[in-house]
Amino acid sequence: MILVSKEKHIFHLSCENFSYVLAVREGRLLNLYFGRPQPAEADLDYLIPSFYSNSSFEQLEQHLPLELPSAGTGWYGDPALQAIGPDGNNITSLKYQDYKILPHKESLEGLPSTQDPAAETLQIHMKDEYTGLSAVLSYTVIAGALARSMKLMNGGSAPLNLTHMASAALPLFGRDYEVIHLRGAWARERRLVRTPLGQGTYRVESQRGASGHEENPFIALVRPQTTEFSGDVYGLSLIYSGSFLAEAQVGDSDSLHLSIGLNPMTHRWLLGSGESFQTPEAVLVYSADGLNGMSHIYHVLYRDYLCRSPWAHRERPVLINNWEATYFDINESKILALGKKAAEIGVELLVMDDGWFGNRYDDHRALGDWYENPVKLPHGLKGLAEKVNKLGLKFGLWVEPEMISPDSDLYRAHPDWCLHAPNRPRTLGRNQLILDLSREDVQDFIIQMMKHILSSANISYIKWDMNRNMTESFSALLPPERQLETQHRYMLGLYRVLEEVTSAFPEVLFESCSGGGGRFDPGMLYYMPQTWTSDDTDAVERLKIQYSTSLVYPASAMGAHVSACPNHQVGRVTPFRMRADVAVGGNFGFELDLAKLPPEELATAKAYVTRLKQIRSLTARGSFSRLLSPYDKESVYGGNYAAWQFVSDDQLLLCYYRVLAEANPVTRRVFLTDLDPQAIYRLEKTEDLPKGLAAREFSGAALMQAGLPMVFDQPGDFNSRTLLFTKVR
Repeated sequence: MILVSKEKHIFHLSCENFSYVLAVREGRLLNLYFGRPQPAEADLDYLIPSFYSNSSFEQLEQHLPLELPSAGTGWYGDPALQAIGPDGNNITSLKYQDYKILPHKESLEGLPSTQDPAAETLQIHMKDEYTGLSAVLSYTVIAGALARSMKLMNGGSAPLNLTHMASAALPLFGRDYEVIHLRGAWARERRLVRTPLGQGTYRVESQRGASGHEENPFIALVRPQTTEFSGDVYGLSLIYSGSFLAEAQVGDSDSLHLSIGLNPMTHRWLLGSGESFQTPEAVLVYSADGLNGMSHIYHVLYRDYLCRSPWAHRERPVLINNWEATYFDINESKILALGKKAAEIGVELLVMDDGWFGNRYDDHRALGDWYENPVKLPHGLKGLAEKVNKLGLKFGLWVEPEMISPDSDLYRAHPDWCLHAPNRPRTLGRNQLILDLSREDVQDFIIQMMKHILSSANISYIKWDMNRNMTESFSALLPPERQLETQHRYMLGLYRVLEEVTSAFPEVLFESCSGGGGRFDPGMLYYMPQTWTSDDTDAVERLKIQYSTSLVYPASAMGAHVSACPNHQVGRVTPFRMRADVAVGGNFGFELDLAKLPPEELATAKAYVTRLKQIRSLTARGSFSRLLSPYDKESVYGGNYAAWQFVSDDQLLLCYYRVLAEANPVTRRVFLTDLDPQAIYRLEKTEDLPKGLAAREFSGAALMQAGLPMVFDQPGDFNSRTLLFTKVR
């Protein structure tokens, strides 16, 4: 709902989760409030700072709750918007002009964004009368969240150099916050960080040309007393897949500004007269119900209002990927042998990973040469796909279209097609370079190549990888004054490629990958409904990775596979059941050689596939809640336990895990959430139902308030349980 008081120049955006209140005073756009819902008639103009009558107002912008802080007229923090004019100064002073309410939400040109044709949009127009720079700030209340973006237009006669272009800036009152973000590295992505905010500026960023393993385009502020289930949370997430900056700036007078958008260290844009620039969309979420409350909003929004693939609303197939079974040593007979074994246990999709094309026998060569290796695949992709289909399996394929190997036919033909700077060395990463997707000819090549591959055989699934980050991110086709536009032009080019390819093959299930989870972001989810969560498939490591990834992203977006043991990344030996129970928390699959499993584990694998097919609609569409954190070293559980749940209208799946065995253990309890307290839930009997938890019925109130004992029958480390309940009345 959008309410406007023309008399008081106040805008009130609201839904059942929040109110967001803006006011205009002396041309400045101020943010008066963001938090728990306020009555429609609430008069909040008393929150406007009283020093407006002070003659020194022009020097007090630093103390104002500015919605769009900009450079040069009294704001001394990092600006949300800054443009350098033809005379060389960076003064950027935009004043309110007017507003418009649209009866729908517009798509963003060339960029992914949330979609809801029925959602109203508030547009506020601001302008700098000296340079002619104008901005349209867009606000849409959608699925309990607030989508924000900014479109900049140069109405002057001279070009402007845009240096700061944040998608959203949010002033908050007070400084007693803690900041939460998701930090990591390859194979240990998105580890939860929670720390007091303190004074100064707290930055969460990527300069890598991808959202990155190291940080995720997300930041949240919480109160110290905020938990998973109670307390205030302010979350900002950016629908973008490249370099970004999220920061919290704490000033004096209890002033705090939170912002997110393109990273000014890597992004510049020369805006010519009459030209426009669109920022990516930021999604703001407020929750009064703790971190789970925030996550529920993001999960529904990104699953139902962002993902465009028909697969966003379908049950995903159980797959097997050959990578950890064979690595580069693949051929048709090995793939078919793996497929035959997979079909016997009920797997539905066989994915052939890296090594099938060109002269690709290791990671030193052939990226860019996307034609079948005739030695490995004597009957080509078409012949292999037909044989896989005859086994009763769908066929999937790994590709890395954005990359090029120096030792490749493509590089020898087009050495200028990679990102590079003249007269400087070309830095290799994983023995490869990055194709310059800011170039339309390179985009066209990838589009045609992918369309050719997907048309050549019955391919049902594509794993789209990107195994390195940008260095020398410059383009041979851009003039010097536009070279710092390369990273963003690359992203616009990538989005054009993905738009063309995924639209041409809507029935293909696309999975994003970037050395694992190095580009796990909402921008990619717009085109591909799932992402390979991490190259680290160890069950214990995955507890933390999947737990914290769920802070923003739904379980339906997470690829989660049962891998070989000892684990290939950390060497840990874990029971098959633990590995499978963790994989149930995402899109279930296998990443191992089934022929090497002992008979009892192969039988267990078959049982899990059968069971997974019965519950995958629940894990894909059910409401997901975190119950026990593997990060919480201070709790009575000491971070040694983890638990989460999935709930639908008629089913409940409880998953709980213990990492290390304890001497003389006490019985721990897990307390469920978001159940109907009056309903009765029947625990379904399974072969591995632990002793002491005989199949019986529980009230929702009992499961939430008295809890359920976590029973582990097996001795030793690494124990787990997945318990299925049916709502019977």
